[in-house]
Amino acid sequence: MFEPTTDGRIYLLEDDDRRITPGGPALIGPDGVRQDIPAAVYRVLQHVLSAMYAGRAVKVSPLRTELPIDEAADAVAVARDVLRKHVGAGEIPFRSTEYVDWVQLADVMNWDNNRRAERQAVLDEYWAEEPDDDGQQS
Repeated sequence: MFEPTTDGRIYLLEDDDRRITPGGPALIGPDGVRQDIPAAVYRVLQHVLSAMYAGRAVKVSPLRTELPIDEAADAVAVARDVLRKHVGAGEIPFRSTEYVDWVQLADVMNWDNNRRAERQAVLDEYWAEEPDDDGQQS
């Protein structure tokens, strides 16, 4: 099992992730009844268990795969106006109805993951260029 975290995660099962492997991961109830589950669901349960064993509270909320922009921003913990700006700039596809602009949760998650990776790359580059204590570049 991996270390407990305080991070919120969104797990989205694509069609391929919903496959059940006979003899693979399973949920076994108190009555001994075995229910086979996809490997991706097993990883979700590992995350939940490790957090709970560490004494943390866990919130599990089902989300639709298509959300209004504000709900999608809340789901990935991004300011609503920031997400609206990036949607408006064409970085995230959307569809409009009379009153609401909708985005696919997977698209928002991909955008957010790419944004985080770019920030991490900038930080990694910055730290790699930091001079040593004697003033020399590493």
